[in-house]
Amino acid sequence: MEHKSNKIGRRDIIKGLATVPVAGALLYGWYRKRKYESLFKKAIQDEVKLDMENPVLSRKVSSEKQIRLGIIGTGSRGRSLLKAAGFLNPTIIDSYLQEAAKNKLDKRYQEFQEQDDLNVVLNGVCDIYDLNAKRGLRAGANIHRNANDGEQGPAPKRYRNYKELLAANDIDAVIIATPDHWHGTITIEAAKAGKHVYCEKPLTWTIPETFEVIKAVKENNIVFQLGHQLRQTESYFRAKEAYEKGLLGKVNLVEVTTNRNSPNGAWVYTIDEEAGPHNIDWEQFLGPAPFHEFSLERFFRWRCWWDYSTGLSGDLFTHEYDAMNQILSLGIPESAISSGGIYYFKDGRTVPDVLQQTFEYPHRDLTLMYSASLASNMARGRRIMGHDAYMEVGGDLKIYADSGSTKYAKKIEEGLIDPNIPIYSFTPGMKQVDAITSATEQYFAGRGLLYTYRGGKRVDTSHLHIKDWLDCIREGGLPSCNINYAFEEAITAHMGTVSYHEGRKVFWDKERQEIV
Repeated sequence: MEHKSNKIGRRDIIKGLATVPVAGALLYGWYRKRKYESLFKKAIQDEVKLDMENPVLSRKVSSEKQIRLGIIGTGSRGRSLLKAAGFLNPTIIDSYLQEAAKNKLDKRYQEFQEQDDLNVVLNGVCDIYDLNAKRGLRAGANIHRNANDGEQGPAPKRYRNYKELLAANDIDAVIIATPDHWHGTITIEAAKAGKHVYCEKPLTWTIPETFEVIKAVKENNIVFQLGHQLRQTESYFRAKEAYEKGLLGKVNLVEVTTNRNSPNGAWVYTIDEEAGPHNIDWEQFLGPAPFHEFSLERFFRWRCWWDYSTGLSGDLFTHEYDAMNQILSLGIPESAISSGGIYYFKDGRTVPDVLQQTFEYPHRDLTLMYSASLASNMARGRRIMGHDAYMEVGGDLKIYADSGSTKYAKKIEEGLIDPNIPIYSFTPGMKQVDAITSATEQYFAGRGLLYTYRGGKRVDTSHLHIKDWLDCIREGGLPSCNINYAFEEAITAHMGTVSYHEGRKVFWDKERQEIV
């Protein structure tokens, strides 16, 4: 007896669809689309196999040795770094719980509780503004990660001068989250005091202190980490691997951008109503900066003045540069030219709110371009352009074949690759890589700048960056944004700033180690 198979083949589907004119046409179109996607995915997955993982996530380091921390600067960024280290003001935890009760999708409380215990103790807090110091002390005392009604530990010691904190015998390492004009000075003194340093970007306010910082860090053999937590985002590891495997072909142009359109985005921060000369040490705030009469506006919005700030080049471009340096190993450019001005925020600031910069790497046949506006929300991203493909990288990663590609020409001709559809798409948190982007991927992509994922769980990248630093203190080695990368970033940013101020193209003299 003849055995009849129950399997339905391609011809059966097509014959069946032909008997239903309208629905058949729609379903046949659907079938062809799925068939195309299947072939497309297979072709790309055979071509593109990226699996580089974040070494901080996979690193097995003993945390038995407790590290004693001090923090200098407990404003908003300083408190974010305390949270990353495991210390959060109980009042903030109260607010997380309240929001979670109203919105089940709000997982901030759960995520903080699940954050790894880094086995650190906060022994010292230094801030020249009493209310910020108080906020930092409350966070440091919350060793059990409780809300206000929970048990608290002893408060750290409050220091009114950073020199006293650096002299303390019960502090092994310091986090520096001060205004830009203090970064270099405090890092140098911390290194000389034998304290390991995690310093917020940028590395330095002036060019001369850049060389003093690298000298102090290396001579005193401390572990230094610059605060670029995007080095912990999974998409950047995949992007680096894609570039190194030659998926893009020869890269010739890189475009990075910053767009913001709000007072807060342009550094017009809220001024505390309780603040005044009675609770701010203005003289200590000024430090190496030019003298100026007491000003709440300058204290809270210091990024708007060159007296304390490094402007768009040092503040926001450095994020973009470090991302590209991580992927492409750019190093210091051979030349830089900048232009821009104060075109929207006519509020007395001295730093520009629009800036364009071009950095040339002729030995790499490559140009890095930066463009910024603080008065437009137009979405622009980071693009790395090669002969065969271009890459868009941020919280997620997408790679598109170039229509003029040599590498992918045959697949494009055969219809296996459509230059309008990513040949590779990756979003942290997805269980698997898919060559076709989707609305779900896009949703996660929008949340990728502050978090990455581990085992499907969202993790604060600042937490991983602090952990990277602490791991290297315990076990040795260089953290992901060590002093060598920090030096490259600082010189590059300073080149852009010098060009803006002097209205000319500037060059890096590698032999003499100076900007000319």
